[in-house]
Amino acid sequence: MIEIRNITKVFGAGEHAVTALQEINVNIAENEFFTLLGPSGCGKTTLLRLIAGFEHPSTGSMLLAGEDISLLPPNKRPVNTVFQNYALFPHMTVAGNIAFGLEMLGRPKAEVAETVDRMLRLVRMEELKNRQTSEISGGQQQRVALARALAPQPKVLLLDEPLSALDLKLRKEMQIELKRLQSETGITFVFVTHDQEEALTMSDRIAVMNAGRIHQIGSPRQIYDHPENRFVANFIGDSNFLNAKLGNIKDDQAELEFAAGRKVTVPLHRADLSDGEVSVLIRPEHVSIAEPTGNSHELTGVIENIVYFGTDTHYHLKLASGEAFMARLQNNPSEAEKRAAGDKVAVLMDAKAIQILRD
Repeated sequence: MIEIRNITKVFGAGEHAVTALQEINVNIAENEFFTLLGPSGCGKTTLLRLIAGFEHPSTGSMLLAGEDISLLPPNKRPVNTVFQNYALFPHMTVAGNIAFGLEMLGRPKAEVAETVDRMLRLVRMEELKNRQTSEISGGQQQRVALARALAPQPKVLLLDEPLSALDLKLRKEMQIELKRLQSETGITFVFVTHDQEEALTMSDRIAVMNAGRIHQIGSPRQIYDHPENRFVANFIGDSNFLNAKLGNIKDDQAELEFAAGRKVTVPLHRADLSDGEVSVLIRPEHVSIAEPTGNSHELTGVIENIVYFGTDTHYHLKLASGEAFMARLQNNPSEAEKRAAGDKVAVLMDAKAIQILRD
């Protein structure tokens, strides 16, 4: 549906020039929920504005359904945008807001009425159609903004952090609703967020961005389980990073020696690795802790802090090497308060859970 080729965007000129995007290449499929994820200032909203036509690329090109739209004005593109603040008309009813865009396009009255009814059913707002948008909740306003944007049946719907103003519980509910709407309408969604949970919950694929570049594109599982580099690993989920030495590489396996002395044979998920110092990633939920056995190759540490989260508990450790480490264990009544700060423990992990990073 969308093909972005070598796009660079520079604001200003000369010594005041700021490069917001650097050589972006990405293809977004038809009927895909695609998320641009990254910290503030990474360029994700600039890329969304380029797709919408509110900005134009400095270099490169952009195709939509095979047509070059790089310099096409926003009103000529089959694209709609849902903004952070929803931009609803407070003096209009819910139905009036949904109908507005269709009326501006000159659609027949019967078609407008039928489309408004269909959109109200889609977002489950039939009973509130005659309410002023100033009289409904934030979550309901969000649904109206979505219905208004979906009504003209755009080929692509752009969403610029539309859930950021909602409270936590409502935001989680709307994540499921957004995915349902995308699935039922078959429209390509391009979603911008800095919230990793939103991205993992809703997306078919995620592009992780930083400093104007895309670091990795993949499914939520690929991004989480096999991050390309340290930035992606650190930005998505909780992470433990340890220094280690890689050696004895044979076929798809190698020996990994941690700074604390423990050695383990690990499967290799990448072909670009060689003997030497490496950085490894271990997710906190992929480890457990136990009583030390005294084995010299055992990875041990001392519990410095324990944080209870209801469903699970985070154990913050200092390893024998001096490195910080966290274990996240699901709570079990039989294990309640079994550990305390100051206890020495052994860290247990499956070798398959160890990820060797490129940087």
